[in-house]
Amino acid sequence: MFRRVILLIMDGCGAGAAPDAAHYGDFGENEPNTLGHLAEAVGGLCLPNLQMLGLGNILSLQGVPPAQPARACYGRMRERSAGKDTVTGHWEMMGILTEEPFPTYPDGFPPEVMEPFVRAIGTKTLGNTPASGTEIIKRLGDEHMRTGYPIVYTSADSVFQIAAHEQVIPLEHLYEMCRIARDILKPPHHLQRVIARPFIGQDAGSFRRTENRRDFPLPPPPNLIDQMAEAGLKVYGIGVIGQVFAERGFAHSERTGNNAEHLRATLQAMDSDADLIFTNFEDFDMLYGHRNDPHGFARALEEFDAGLGQVIQQLRADDLLMLTADHGNDPTTPSTDHSREEVPLLCYSPKMVEGRWLGIRQTFADLAATIAEVFQLEPRWGTGSFYRQLQ
Repeated sequence: MFRRVILLIMDGCGAGAAPDAAHYGDFGENEPNTLGHLAEAVGGLCLPNLQMLGLGNILSLQGVPPAQPARACYGRMRERSAGKDTVTGHWEMMGILTEEPFPTYPDGFPPEVMEPFVRAIGTKTLGNTPASGTEIIKRLGDEHMRTGYPIVYTSADSVFQIAAHEQVIPLEHLYEMCRIARDILKPPHHLQRVIARPFIGQDAGSFRRTENRRDFPLPPPPNLIDQMAEAGLKVYGIGVIGQVFAERGFAHSERTGNNAEHLRATLQAMDSDADLIFTNFEDFDMLYGHRNDPHGFARALEEFDAGLGQVIQQLRADDLLMLTADHGNDPTTPSTDHSREEVPLLCYSPKMVEGRWLGIRQTFADLAATIAEVFQLEPRWGTGSFYRQLQ
């Protein structure tokens, strides 16, 4: 029925607290509903394309009423893996269930991590504390400029982050520091990601992070992308996707830097020979969710919706467009971390007359099972394919 899949991830766009959200600290004043709370905070959203597909049929969303009928099949997904972060969410979409949570460091990294890292890079470090990325460069950026020492920090996620001014530590040197950290971080300190966080500016009042971020994740277990590559099918990864999967199995991977670039690359890929186009739109999460900026988040969503119109216009008759998210990041709660939420699911093809309810999927891996069935691959990712419901 379908010859190509375009999978777009609206990073951080959760659709309400998951049943186990309290186990992840997301309760009380931090109980999340990223899209719902966001719409209330800004007095309603204007998302005509997402509304037409059926986003308002998935959850109550001020300014985005239910479509009658929805053009897309619609539902929600719940994450089964232990975690609420980018890597865990994307891995599960491709069939990988993470049963044990990756280590986190709410008190900073222990000596058995930091001492070999300092020896290997040949310099002291600053920080070694959990922090917001924007706040820590305000607090330690001037000292970094004076000493040349890299800033090491973490968050509520399983990450080892290194911030450095691009004129103090050149990008390639920063990336090499990250590779060194990646080699050092073995079990039990097998953090999910090492992230280079370069910034520019003259002082604490003007420092800002650049789009030269680079992720160094753990290599993933076997997954749908590997299976598609083995079958001779071409997967195009856009945005952070290639790095999340350690650049394995892709016919093409492009590390675009913001939502506008992700859209441009996606539209270009739609003119290529790709079988699966897999794009992460990260600005919602990175620029606005983590900074508790609902108005910026809303603007980014409305810009995404306009770009989605271009994607829909460019669809072939036998394309399957799938939209979802990897976790939540509610900009209206006191927390600045990811949130454990259900995520929206929209599946559309020009072949569809009207959509139908896909239910609440009990794992993100149902995406992998469905895409595998689209391409008539051996079922390896559970029994949750909803392919038949799309016909």
